[in-house]
Amino acid sequence: MRIGVLTAGGDAPGLNAAIRGLGNGALSDGHEFIGIANGWAGLATEYAGRPLSKLDLNYIVGNGGTILGTARHNLDNPPGGRERMLEVIDEHLDAVVAIGGDGTQRISNWLSQHGAPIVGVPKTLDNDLAGTDYCIGFDTAVSIVTESIDRLITTAASHHRVMVVETMGRATGWVAAMGGLAGGADLILIPEFPITMDDVIEHVTRRRASGYGFSIVVVAEGINLETLGGVEVGVSTEGIGGVRLATRGVGNFVANRIDEHGGFEVRTTVLGHLQRGGTPTAYDRIWATRVGAAAYEAVRDGNFGTIPVVRCNEVVSAPLSDVAVGQRPVPRDLYELCTAFF
Repeated sequence: MRIGVLTAGGDAPGLNAAIRGLGNGALSDGHEFIGIANGWAGLATEYAGRPLSKLDLNYIVGNGGTILGTARHNLDNPPGGRERMLEVIDEHLDAVVAIGGDGTQRISNWLSQHGAPIVGVPKTLDNDLAGTDYCIGFDTAVSIVTESIDRLITTAASHHRVMVVETMGRATGWVAAMGGLAGGADLILIPEFPITMDDVIEHVTRRRASGYGFSIVVVAEGINLETLGGVEVGVSTEGIGGVRLATRGVGNFVANRIDEHGGFEVRTTVLGHLQRGGTPTAYDRIWATRVGAAAYEAVRDGNFGTIPVVRCNEVVSAPLSDVAVGQRPVPRDLYELCTAFF
């Protein structure tokens, strides 16, 4: 069997561990394991598959990024990209495993509905893929946010500053909420539960009046600027048509509004791609390996149109259609816990 694997969308720590988990099973059972370069572009433009050996997979479990390369490729501009992939898969491969987030898995589901032998693997730093408790890269991103806040607190306390920390988080605030909670932030702004700029200023003012000499405000990049009294402006887009929310500058917006109020020394830190880079945590390595291995088992057993997901600390199989239905939001009880620490 010719089993192809691709990584689509943004890179994330743990991708190589998943590739290794998948490839080890495929090669051990005597199948041909083919790495497809640059995500969907490696199928929709010129076929970019090459055989991978166990030597190629040796010691990549702790490497960040992806040995396959990735890209955000718009399959519908020009039209026909999806249909081209169906032809290429039929010509070159017996199965495809697509590692990616909600955009990737929506495409995987479309391909499955049109007869492609495909299995998904859940990956997104935002951890908001529907139907799974875990996505590759999330734990590393949260750990980086936590460590960054730990470091910023010492400067904030020393200089009596308000530190605004901008994290990743497009439609949901999982990284901001969990990283802020672990780091001890005293105010966390996420898309699911909008607050006004008056609320933010009231918070830092009340905190200072209570004797606290500094504040740590964590802001997810996808928060609604209009709710905060701002104006949404045009933003640059990526290959698949999605907006690059980091270009909106929400962290600087919040910091500037606090500064305009007066009485506070404010600084902004935008963590950006630091959350994507570097080596994965042990947690990401282990669970990425597990879902990668489970993806091979699905291919081996002919369970196409499925994706291994994590539920209640177990890897289970789910239909691709279950995860191609939008984002999984931060629940209110978790957000209320985030707001319980002044």
